[in-house]
Amino acid sequence: MAYESVDQLQKVLADKVFRYAKDSKKAAGRALGTFVEIITFYLLKSWGFEYSVTIESRVPEYGNPEITHNVEYSLHPVIKQGKVLLEAVKFPITSTKIYSELENIGYSTNEFGKVSTTLITNTRILRNSCVIGASDKSNLVAVLESILHDDVLIVVLEQHNKPYAIFECKRVGIEEGMTKGPQTIEKAKQGAYVAKSVSNLYKIRSPFGELLGLICKADETFYIKSYDKLIAEVIASNDGELLRDFILTVGVVSNHGNWFTSEDHNKELKVLAQSYDWLLFLTDEGLAEFITELLLEPEPLLTPAKEAFLSSYTAEKKKNQFTKVQMNYDADQVLQAYFKENKSNIQKWFNVITPKKNTLEKLQSEISSLRDKDWKVIHSI
Repeated sequence: MAYESVDQLQKVLADKVFRYAKDSKKAAGRALGTFVEIITFYLLKSWGFEYSVTIESRVPEYGNPEITHNVEYSLHPVIKQGKVLLEAVKFPITSTKIYSELENIGYSTNEFGKVSTTLITNTRILRNSCVIGASDKSNLVAVLESILHDDVLIVVLEQHNKPYAIFECKRVGIEEGMTKGPQTIEKAKQGAYVAKSVSNLYKIRSPFGELLGLICKADETFYIKSYDKLIAEVIASNDGELLRDFILTVGVVSNHGNWFTSEDHNKELKVLAQSYDWLLFLTDEGLAEFITELLLEPEPLLTPAKEAFLSSYTAEKKKNQFTKVQMNYDADQVLQAYFKENKSNIQKWFNVITPKKNTLEKLQSEISSLRDKDWKVIHSI
C-alpha cells in the first residue's frame, strides 16, 4: 500500500479532492464510508446476488414487528421474475413506463401499489435495486439488464419482503487530536442490537461461556444446540419452521484507527464479532488499493467511475451519481467489470473475524444455499 494508513489516505483525499470543502477532512471521511458501501455492493453483485438485493430496506425485529431497522443491504427470496424490453424508448425510464408492460410478462398490477421511482434518468443515472411496486408480502423490483442504443432490457423481480440475509457497513473516523473516534462504541452497539434482534436464531451463553443457538418453535418449545451446529443445520435445512424467520447477519467493518486490526480486537470489535453471524474486516490495504486505482493512480478501465465520483464531490456538483443507491450507468458497467476481473484479489481485501477460521468462499456458499431454497413452499405462497 502506498499509504501508511487509511488516516493518511483520508488526508490525501482532503488535499487533492475535497480542498474546496469547509471541513475537507470530514468530507473525505464521508467519502471513505461511501467507498466501503460501494465495495460491499459490488462484491455482492460479483457473487451473483444482484436480483436478491434491496438497498436501505426496513427490517422488522423478530416477534416485534412494530420496531424496524434500516439496513444497508438485505437479500430477499425471488418469488417470480420476468423481462421487459422497452424498444426505442425515451429516457427517463420510470416505474410508470415499466408498469405498462407488466401484464405482458404475467404480473397482475392490481396486486401491487405502484411506487413512483425512476430506474434510469435522462442523464443515465441508474437507481440500484429500484422498487417499483409494493404489497403486504412482497415488492416488485426493477433491475437494469442492458441498454443497446434506445432499447432497454429490464428484469422485473418479485421479492418477498422478509430477507434471508442482511449486510451492514460500519466505519468511524478519528477527530483531530483524538486517538479514538468518540462514536465507535455507540455505532458498535447499534449494529450489535440490529444483528441480535432481526432473526429467529438467538445467541446465548452458557454459564461456562459456550456460545449456544436457540430457536423458539411454534409449539413454544425451545430448540437449543451449539451455535455453530445450529446455524449450519438451519442453512442446510428445508424445514420452513427453522427458515421462515431466519436471517443470516453479516457486518462489514473498516479500520481507520478505531477498530484496531483483525487480529487485535478492541471492545467495539468484540461487541460486533459476537453479535453478527459473520463479521468481515475490510483492511486498510484493500480500501487504499481500491481508492488508488479509482482516483489517485487511476486504472484506464475505471475512468468513467472516476469521472462520476469527481462530478459528485465537487463544489459545483449538481447531482450525486456515485452512491450505493444512485450510480452513473457507465460507472456501474466498469465497476462490475472491475470486480469480476479482480474477484480473487478483491476477496483478499477482507479478513473474516467471525466465524473464526472461515473464508469468504464459505460465506458465499451459505448465502447461495439460502437463496436457492424453495421459498414459495417455505412461505406458503
